Amino acid sequence: MNTKAATICPINVLVVGGGMISAEVVLPTVFQARRAGLVGEVSVASRRAQTVADLRKLFAGEEFDGWPEDRNADASHPDCYKDALKKFKHPGCVIVATPDHVHTPVILDAIAAGFDVIVQKPLCLRVAEAHRIAAAAAKANRYVYTDYHKRHDKAVRAAKYKYSTGELGEALCGHAWIEERREMPLKIFGRWADRSSSFEYIGCHYVDAFHFITGLRPMRVAAFKQHKFLKSVGNKAWDAVEAVIQWENDAVLYVQTSWVLPDSNPNLTNQGLQLTCTQGEYFANHADRNSNFVTQTGGVQRYNPHFFKPYNDWDDPTKTEWVGYGGDSILQPLHDIARLNVVSDAERRRMIAAFEKTRPLPQQALIGTAVNEAVRLSVTHGSRFVVFDKKMYPKLET
Repeated sequence: MNTKAATICPINVLVVGGGMISAEVVLPTVFQARRAGLVGEVSVASRRAQTVADLRKLFAGEEFDGWPEDRNADASHPDCYKDALKKFKHPGCVIVATPDHVHTPVILDAIAAGFDVIVQKPLCLRVAEAHRIAAAAAKANRYVYTDYHKRHDKAVRAAKYKYSTGELGEALCGHAWIEERREMPLKIFGRWADRSSSFEYIGCHYVDAFHFITGLRPMRVAAFKQHKFLKSVGNKAWDAVEAVIQWENDAVLYVQTSWVLPDSNPNLTNQGLQLTCTQGEYFANHADRNSNFVTQTGGVQRYNPHFFKPYNDWDDPTKTEWVGYGGDSILQPLHDIARLNVVSDAERRRMIAAFEKTRPLPQQALIGTAVNEAVRLSVTHGSRFVVFDKKMYPKLET
């Protein structure tokens, strides 16, 4: 991962949300970027003081400000990020790593406070919210980037390259699968899993990947859900959600998602993509990279060295270097923001407009949000087809 910064003022970073993705990817990337000079002060705001305390133990050698600091470790403070924003210093970036359904208020408050934003995918869950975010960002001249890290997976970048050169021809149909172990709705996301779904949380990766590879926009969607195992254990989240998406050239992508893989599955996430085009085919298992471990303590581990893994630092083997596309997709916007902070307002606006063509800023991130909303609309209306208007608002097909 290239963390070398140009001659710039380091960016202060406020991470809102202290859950799994912050602990396993966001904060290791941010702290490593700080050691490289790209990041300055780091702050973390979460709902519970216990989360902050857990992060302090996990990152014992790293300094960061934490909110809330509360004697009642499990008390919930949903608005404590607002206190952090009041004390947050410019130049700064807010990284939103909260549950999906509360992205929007944090993003809008960060923009209103004058900060650029990186948000974990999806941007939000409603098209109306995506348009509000886009309008607020444009008015304030702020950069709002959605972290769709599959764009940085070289297996996906290769498909985009082959497609862009015309070697694959035109997309006809495809199949994506992304499924996670049952610990996600039962343990890790137990507080809010029923407010989202396996499609909205992870399926959107492959909706965005198809859009990224082909440049196509969706025309209509039909979706299906199953609620069996999780229902039997009293969990309201759906077991599985599938969607058939027809795109503007009549290509069809089938996306299969679930949250009920067995605990013994060697991958936390099974995932892959197959595309059939007029001049070729693409197929990749994005989980099984033929790198595996079997250990007494860890059991069978199907190891993906490309996502985000620790290695010995080249200069000091006693230190750890984190490498992979999970971190690259956070470093790219941090570098963009560093460049934006040293130019005039007029040049910043011009640069953001250029980034909109190649980055998942709101107009591109809107695609994943629109399909997410369409999937839920279809499921709740008996799997009817849903179509989109010119602004990507979904509505039932008549």
